[in-house]
Amino acid sequence: MLNAAARHGSKESTLASLQQLVTFELFGETFALPILDVREIIRPTPITPVPQAPGFVEGVINLRGQIIPVVDLRKRFGLASEPATEDTRIIVVELSSSMVIGLIVDGVREVERIPGDTITPPPALVAGSVGAEYIKGISNHEDKMIVHIDMRKVFNPDEMNALANAG
Repeated sequence: MLNAAARHGSKESTLASLQQLVTFELFGETFALPILDVREIIRPTPITPVPQAPGFVEGVINLRGQIIPVVDLRKRFGLASEPATEDTRIIVVELSSSMVIGLIVDGVREVERIPGDTITPPPALVAGSVGAEYIKGISNHEDKMIVHIDMRKVFNPDEMNALANAG
């Protein structure tokens, strides 16, 4: 009886350690955000440019009465922007209670449940590179490598101010 209870307890702890993540594609790689940070996923909509916004800010959209700045994640990561395709999506994320932004990505894959203990810190070579501060970890899940992003570290304080002023 004790063994059954112990097994049940370990099953609960395994379930509790599962990370629910929204996975998305960007320049052929798979990235992930915690599902709790994602408000919704929408198809691209007309974006109104904002003068003097940082180069990675495409502009703003009106999402049911809320003005939201939209960031091209390719540009933010220092890569060339690509034209939108049928798969292109905007992931609307909540960075704080007062900051909501849209992220243009190449495509959204699915919601994954990944055991937390399979997420490892980025390798030393990556950890010292530009942009590594917003890589939370890396995991291998179903034969694919997933890069976990910490959206609260993607933008520095000046960029967060610019985003707040854009919206």
